[in-house]
Amino acid sequence: MTYTPFFIHGEDRRSRWLITCDHATNTVPPDICGGDLGLAREDMERHIAYDVGAYEVSRLLGEMLEAPVIAANFSRLVIDPNRGEDDPTLLMKLYDGSIIPGNRHADAAERERRLNMCYRPYHNALAQLASPPGVVLVSMHSFTRQLRGREPRPWHVGVLHTADRRFSDPLIARLQAERDLCVGVNQPYTGVLPGDAIDTHCTAFGRPNALIELRNDLIGDHAGQHAWAERLVPILQGALVDSGL
Repeated sequence: MTYTPFFIHGEDRRSRWLITCDHATNTVPPDICGGDLGLAREDMERHIAYDVGAYEVSRLLGEMLEAPVIAANFSRLVIDPNRGEDDPTLLMKLYDGSIIPGNRHADAAERERRLNMCYRPYHNALAQLASPPGVVLVSMHSFTRQLRGREPRPWHVGVLHTADRRFSDPLIARLQAERDLCVGVNQPYTGVLPGDAIDTHCTAFGRPNALIELRNDLIGDHAGQHAWAERLVPILQGALVDSGL
């Protein structure tokens, strides 16, 4: 089977929404270390390799919102599509206590090879999907409840935002109105990361956007993924109305 660095679902869907999933899979392309970064299987199934459950939620959101979906088909440990090309964490050699053997000796030439094989094709395709006027981009991610040696994280969902809060503020307000949710605002990570996917495809063009982080134990199976997609659809639609965009 020929390797492809990204998947697109519903390319011809015509709503204003565009759903992206930067860390959709834990795939290591066959031309990268023979398809194996040298990590144990249990590490490749952890959050360090991909955003558990986020791809499935993204696909469901795309169906429910009549929106195209683009998802990267390479592990964040191969090269991270949600980092700028000059970011020092673009190609990780140690992540949450795990050494990445296949990255230990990766030099500038290997970094460039992975950029050309995986990262740049994904971003080129994303740029095309984001180009129609009026697009509202929603970037779907997930996070682990607890990093090694750290306190458990309290949030069920987080919204990361930049200085452009036209859409994220009403989205946060809608989520906070849900009484059973603990909502993180620029938690568990900051939304301001120069060169990341939002910066590249939204901030630079003035496109409204939000990055949503779901706690991965809540979307670890189909029931949780479907429940969260169904829950997010009216919240997203209501936030867009509230924003006046």
